[in-house]
Amino acid sequence: MAETPETSEHTSIMERIHPSFNLAEAIARQTEQQALNDFAVPLKPLLGFEGVIRNGFQRGILFSFEDYLELVDCTGRISRSDKRGAIDENALPILERLNLDPERWCHRATAFEDSYQDYRNPGRRRQAA
Repeated sequence: MAETPETSEHTSIMERIHPSFNLAEAIARQTEQQALNDFAVPLKPLLGFEGVIRNGFQRGILFSFEDYLELVDCTGRISRSDKRGAIDENALPILERLNLDPERWCHRATAFEDSYQDYRNPGRRRQAA
């Protein structure tokens, strides 16, 4: 059990805040070990967030990263008898704990996917916007 969502290891919120998984590398390793021949579930990166609904194909989650963090934080603060733990009610809100100022937040919200390598083209790194 972690004290806060951002310190919980092996979770999607940790991966979204501190990206470390390299899908292209994982696929290459699994292919070398011939493990993909028996791998029944497709490897997929976490979807990015799209805070704006627009006409046309949407590639990400129709939710902003900031809203996701606040949802996780609010949900984690709910204390129930059938739940193992809760975020301390006196803890600062997650956006303050992560020190997300407006300029940094705007960059993270609009360039989240750019921090990941393009798994369709392993030799190319996406450029930050």
